[in-house]
Amino acid sequence: MRTIARAVPPRPVLIAAVALTTAAGSLLLSPRIAGADPRPATREGSAPDRRAARAPAAAARRALTATVPRADPHLGYPRRQVLSPDPANPADTSLKLGLTPYHALAPRLNALQQLGDRVSVEVAGVSAGGHRLYLVTVTAPETADQATAQERMRELIENAPVTAAKSPEIKAGYKTPVLFDNNIHGDEREGTDASLDLISQLATSNDAKTKDLLAHSRLYFNLTANPDGRIAGTRANANGFDLNRDLITTSQPETRAIRALTIDKQPAVLLDLHGYVNGTLIEPTTPPHGENYEYDLFLKNTYANALGMESAVNGLGYTPAKDGVEPVQIPFRDQAEGWDDWPPVFTPQYAAFQGTVAAHTVEIPLQVNNAAYDTLPTAELRRRAAINVAVAGAAMRATLDFARSHRSSLIADQIEMFRRGAAGAEQVPVSARTVPGVPGIGPEDVYTTEFPRAYTIGADTAGARLVAHLIANDVRVLRAATGPYVVDMHQPKRGLANALLADGRDISGKVTAMYDISAWSLSRLWGATVKAVTVLPGTPLDAITAPSPAARVAPHGDLRLRLTDPAEFAALNSLLRQGIPVRRAADGSAIVPESARAKATEAAGEYDVAFDAAPLTGTTTTALHPVRVAAAVTAGELFALREMGFDVTPVSTDILNAGFDWSQADVLFVSAGLDHGDLTPAARTALGTFLTTGHGLVGRGVTGAALSSAAGLLTATPVEGDEEANGVVRVVNSGPVTLGAPDYGFVYAPVWFTELGPAVRVEQSYATGNPLLAGHWRAPDDGPGGPAAAAGRPSVVSGPRAVLFGTEPLFRDHPKGELPQVGRALFTMAHTYDGTRARAHASSGSVEESR
Repeated sequence: MRTIARAVPPRPVLIAAVALTTAAGSLLLSPRIAGADPRPATREGSAPDRRAARAPAAAARRALTATVPRADPHLGYPRRQVLSPDPANPADTSLKLGLTPYHALAPRLNALQQLGDRVSVEVAGVSAGGHRLYLVTVTAPETADQATAQERMRELIENAPVTAAKSPEIKAGYKTPVLFDNNIHGDEREGTDASLDLISQLATSNDAKTKDLLAHSRLYFNLTANPDGRIAGTRANANGFDLNRDLITTSQPETRAIRALTIDKQPAVLLDLHGYVNGTLIEPTTPPHGENYEYDLFLKNTYANALGMESAVNGLGYTPAKDGVEPVQIPFRDQAEGWDDWPPVFTPQYAAFQGTVAAHTVEIPLQVNNAAYDTLPTAELRRRAAINVAVAGAAMRATLDFARSHRSSLIADQIEMFRRGAAGAEQVPVSARTVPGVPGIGPEDVYTTEFPRAYTIGADTAGARLVAHLIANDVRVLRAATGPYVVDMHQPKRGLANALLADGRDISGKVTAMYDISAWSLSRLWGATVKAVTVLPGTPLDAITAPSPAARVAPHGDLRLRLTDPAEFAALNSLLRQGIPVRRAADGSAIVPESARAKATEAAGEYDVAFDAAPLTGTTTTALHPVRVAAAVTAGELFALREMGFDVTPVSTDILNAGFDWSQADVLFVSAGLDHGDLTPAARTALGTFLTTGHGLVGRGVTGAALSSAAGLLTATPVEGDEEANGVVRVVNSGPVTLGAPDYGFVYAPVWFTELGPAVRVEQSYATGNPLLAGHWRAPDDGPGGPAAAAGRPSVVSGPRAVLFGTEPLFRDHPKGELPQVGRALFTMAHTYDGTRARAHASSGSVEESR
């Protein structure tokens, strides 16, 4: 758990009350001093993950192949279905807390559907661990024609916002969409139970307020966004992913389901239920604020709803003395920094780009996970969990009151957000004038950006992947008959388009610390050729719904597969598993014999890669064999390795000490969870035998470098920069491992290398000057760990028996263009030994054998 220190005192509450005038009328909102714990808020999971991942390969396959079913939006409500039961699981960790175990959800939902005609249940997807994701919709009944009308109005709001703003049909009849996202962190469960209670109440209440709410709203409940973690009591899903860090990459089936919900339902209001911060923490956030938002619209609504939730939660009557519950805190008002909404990797911040104008993380107060779960008496855990359910329920009910009373203004602001994007209008900086009623707005809150007129994207494998990702995020892409793809930035969701494609910003001088990652540019990190342009191409452009296939196979002779993209490594590994005699050329590409053309054609289609004509015969090549990787790595790295098609067996200190069969591995990859000093003598001897019989090491960060040093593999001293520093950096590639890699990398706790031995090659260096392109990287107070100290220093080094990375080329499976560096390193180190004879480490950095 990381603590953010305050740089300045909390923001003062400048006014005691303020009238916000909306189309629905006036509501008097009285900000209250929160009286929050003077200690700064804490957040979990911000620092680099140094635990060894152990997710099964089956979970990775499910995540890579899962598709989210999209329900027909023209179906009426209710949409009932009988859910088959799950086997009772006495090991479900929710039971200890007195909360609903996952296996009880299907029967409970079946019963809720029978309470009347307001509750509908759909299966919105399947988790990485194979569990159903439930979407519950609560609304007044709709015929198919009425549902079709709602969908037509939703599309009009996004696609024709000027017309929508004038539509009497929308003003009178459009149902406000509200989304409650629960349990995205598996060990933060109470939102699910609060939702079940609320759904039950809404299903049966016949008071005028409830009837009016359901007649004018659709309420969506993503009941448990992470059933794997709910069952196991883990923050992460079955793949080891923190799902609330995956909304930009959307590598996991659960986050793809959330993405689909936010696009299809277009919520105006969203609550993401979390724990645990005491007192209850309710966004909006501290600076820095995402620079691509229409933040004036977002802040206006998010702050107003936060005040209503604060009143409702504090009104429950819990006190520090009696219950251990502190009053609510609102970071924008009560804190200076450290709880920002800069990266759109979190559900509320992502939803803000999909039309949500009031989006909140709500951190309920009393901890029942981690050490508390293991050490507190069951009765105390259940007391805390019950209070948390009540707090979550109060926040949800207050949000429904806000959505009901502000229906007209919420939809008007959603329309205005889309209008600005489509028109290419300037952003409106926040101020006391532009956001009346929000106290304490200062220059530290003003973040805007300059949108280019368009982006162009090259039409190759990496470009096709990026375009497919943009389209999946509902970003519009155009293309002429030939030439690059074009992203016209005059589109409703320009904020998301720019958040994905822009470089980002160096914000090191803006704040002292950040919550999570500070840069994520797909333009720089995904391997595609992306350019910002000031004018649209002159050729006619048509909207596309999918990229054109990049797959092609040269018509004659041997074939050449460039190994500069993760999809190309997946294709290569597929061919090798089938026994195809693939060889590696001196330039690092793979040469496939003409006799395997049919298999190459299959691989080209499956992985969308190009097999070009190979160079003339006589070129020096190396025979390749399938690479089996023993990996002590993080969850994101394990997933990325399997995405590239490698056969990976997770290892750790404990696994090696228990006795590991090294005959099932060709190369070792270490970045987390393996400490040479903690190995038993037998395990150390077995590891040493493996590494001294021609099997190489690929290491990342200080953990990988430490193992290399302990095993005597490579002479280099790692230097670790600021542990919290992260972002996109400029690099200079100079070796075969980084051949064809982008001129940018990603770092989190960056490492560089000094005191290199005579046999050590510099594969890549941080750029001179300031290597940080975008992100947050300062020198720590107690030493020179800033970007100036790293400038010009080696970031990737290699020797005959090891390759070491100081960057994060596989971070959370995000920097797709960086993945091939690790693929090259693994093949190089695995092929120092072919099972029968050792080979020399050639001066070119690759292992060679003539033919």
